[in-house]
Formats: sequence, structure tokens, C-alpha cells
Amino acid sequence: MDTNLMVFGAMAGIACLAAIGVVAFNNPVRSALCLVVNFFVLAFIYFALNAQLLGITQILVYTGAIMVLFLFVIMLLNLGAPQALMEKRDSKPLLGVVVGAGLAGLIAFQVLYPMMATQAPPRAANDFGTPENIGRTLFTTYALPFELASVLLLVGIVGAILLAKRRIG
Repeated sequence: MDTNLMVFGAMAGIACLAAIGVVAFNNPVRSALCLVVNFFVLAFIYFALNAQLLGITQILVYTGAIMVLFLFVIMLLNLGAPQALMEKRDSKPLLGVVVGAGLAGLIAFQVLYPMMATQAPPRAANDFGTPENIGRTLFTTYALPFELASVLLLVGIVGAILLAKRRIG
């Protein structure tokens, strides 16, 4: 067992524990913080897989922007109060655990069984996932779709501003 596999296993274990914490905690702020931990650990896994751009994007977009939005909504709705999420006991969580364990076993079988039959794992190129390689591909091969997406986003932003001005004024 090499060092990379041990680091990946440790990171995957931490990510699984954080994901369990997201759904296990009754306090929404603690659940959101577990989600932040999960996002950071996934970014570290991307860095370990030599996909730096994905790791940076994971930290900036999800951990930065999305989690700020989640925490803002939690504070706005005052969901931090313990009485806000009180539910009566029912059998749905137990059913969810059973179905989740069954699906996890099925996925593990579908992934691990074919992996045992392979002799050597495929290797990506050394520059795979680097910002330089992705930028070169994005601005040469996929230049037209990239520009069309930017125009579409610009139209969406202008439309949102016009709708907001109409409601205010």
C-alpha cells in the first residue's frame, strides 16, 4: 500500500464522516460547518489527484460562495434555534438508513468488482487538470462554446437587473 492510497483513504474517510455529520446534526449551523469540512476535504482530494483547477474551483465556488449563501439563509430564517427543527419520531430515518446502506453496498459492488479485474490502473497525463492545460483547451478547442456561455450569462445578468429595477421603481 503506497502513501498516495493511504492519504486518499484518510481523506475519503474524513469526507464520509463530514457527510454523515451534515445529515446527523439537528443544528443547521453545525450541519453547514460539516458541509464546509466536506468541501475542503474534496478539494484536497482533487489536489492529490493532480487536478489543481478543480480543487481551486471547489474552494472558491462551493466553500466560498455557496456556503456563505447557506449560512446567510440560516441566519436570516433563524434556524439556529433548537426549537425550529423539532420533529416527532417516526420510522423514516430508519428506513433511510436501511435504503442508504443498501444503495452504498450496491454502488460499492458495482465499483469494486470491476476494479479487481483490472491489472494496471490507467494513468492520466502529467499536465492533466492543470490550469494551463485547461485554459489552452478552453480557449482553442472550445472557444466558441465558451464565448456563447459568457454571452448567455451576460444576458441573464442584464435581465435580472432590469427585472429588479422594474420592481423597485
